[in-house]
Amino acid sequence: MKTLIAALWLTLALPALAGIEVRQFTNPELESRYQNLIEQLRCLVCQNQSLADSNADLAEDLRSEVYTMLLAGKSDAEIVDFLVQRYGDFVLYKPPVKKTTALLWFGPFAALAVGGLLLWRIGRTRRPEAPTSLTPAERERLQQLLKDEEKSS
Repeated sequence: MKTLIAALWLTLALPALAGIEVRQFTNPELESRYQNLIEQLRCLVCQNQSLADSNADLAEDLRSEVYTMLLAGKSDAEIVDFLVQRYGDFVLYKPPVKKTTALLWFGPFAALAVGGLLLWRIGRTRRPEAPTSLTPAERERLQQLLKDEEKSS
């Protein structure tokens, strides 16, 4: 009976083991560089996940590519440059500031400035006009109304 239960537990645990990638590193620094790189690089299939977080097949391939290049002695910059040449700046979570990424970096600020300008203009046009001064005839009429009010009270 114990053997049957152990076999059942092992069978249930197999799918969980399938998602774990086992990589052998020669030193902890290399492993740290690997983790850092796959967290900085974006999965091309899953829009908001890094290579480290994604379970997509392409992310797994890219992790293997990064791992292979690290073992080949490539620097982090060389690995990132290779992936950028292959997939473009989209593969980076923090793309560099250049003409092609200017809208990405400065677009939100420009939209905020345009929105603030529109709110300022709308608020300015809806502001009530300042009261104008009374004409002499209106002043005389106002004085007459105030006198009538005093007499009645």
